[in-house]
Amino acid sequence: MIPSDILIPFNKPYLSGSELHNIAEAVSAGKLSGNGIFTQRCHRFFEEEYGFARALLTNSGTAALEMAALLLHLQPGDEVILPSFTFTSTANAFLLRGATLVFADSSPEHPNIDPAEIARLITPRTRAIVVVHYAGVACDMDFISSLVSQHNLILIEDAAQAIESYHGSRRLGTIGHLAAFSFHETKNISAGEGGLLAINDNQFAERAEILWEKGTNRAAFSRGETAKYEWVDIGSSFLPSELTAAFLCAQLDNRLRISKRRLQQWNVYQQALAPLMSLGVKLPLIPSYAQAHNAHIFYLLCRSPKERDLLIHHLRAHHILAIFHYQPLHTSPFFEHAYTGPPLPNTVYYAQHLLRLPLYYELSEEQQVCIAEQVLAFYQQ
Repeated sequence: MIPSDILIPFNKPYLSGSELHNIAEAVSAGKLSGNGIFTQRCHRFFEEEYGFARALLTNSGTAALEMAALLLHLQPGDEVILPSFTFTSTANAFLLRGATLVFADSSPEHPNIDPAEIARLITPRTRAIVVVHYAGVACDMDFISSLVSQHNLILIEDAAQAIESYHGSRRLGTIGHLAAFSFHETKNISAGEGGLLAINDNQFAERAEILWEKGTNRAAFSRGETAKYEWVDIGSSFLPSELTAAFLCAQLDNRLRISKRRLQQWNVYQQALAPLMSLGVKLPLIPSYAQAHNAHIFYLLCRSPKERDLLIHHLRAHHILAIFHYQPLHTSPFFEHAYTGPPLPNTVYYAQHLLRLPLYYELSEEQQVCIAEQVLAFYQQ
């Protein structure tokens, strides 16, 4: 719920116009429990448009990550390298499977994981590397993929924020062995909740479908490939309802329009707030390999934690909701007792200095100008 004193919220879910029509069609079809016509339509879209070997809708991006972790057959002592500057789901998925979490620092230039830190942390016990494309901006996938090949590791892309983003000419989510997307209401393409496990390596495809169907071969049975379906592996209730898939289909049909609009909005901020750089306030840095990003987040890096907090309060006083973002996982109340690695100064820096500005489809240019004017007014005080 948007606070009563806020005129410009941080986020507002976008409706393309055909979501309710799709939902009504799903209800009329008489199958709501999942894997119906809209689920299958979404799967075909991602497999044909993105080229995934297999695409499986999930209840959330978290569920997609949990499926990826299950597919690794992790054993006690197996290590998974991941960023500390991320949401808890990235870590929980692998911790739940018994992995040893090895947190890497962010890059000095941007919040994504530092590839040099990954190289330093690889040991004979490393099984997988998990990268998070923060704000829909690609990690350095060429460097990271070379490490994966060199050490015979599994690469997982947490592409929760990265729908319709690219690394060079390659879509994010198509580079790792596995990838997880989110369709949470805060994402560019949303279904309220929902996610997707993308499988780019066929060795995982058959088992992923079994995990997805609660450990049974039910999907194969429904295609007539087996005489009956049985419990054949571990699994859980990962697939979403047909209502979620119906909503998502409407959003996917409008994905290019949504992406174009958000990029226009992102550029308005970038141009309007460029004067801040002369004061030492940083704007998002987009590496050359990540120029085709999806404008998921526009952020500022304030000069101090206190300044960031004061700017949030200033904007709130003018009815604009701006917020900070991730807190370091390696120093969290849950994990700090278990963390034995070195300090991660860049992670801490982003946690203390980063401020996100409102960005959603219906945000008008006039509203963006108002937001930018208030940010500039704060720094002119």
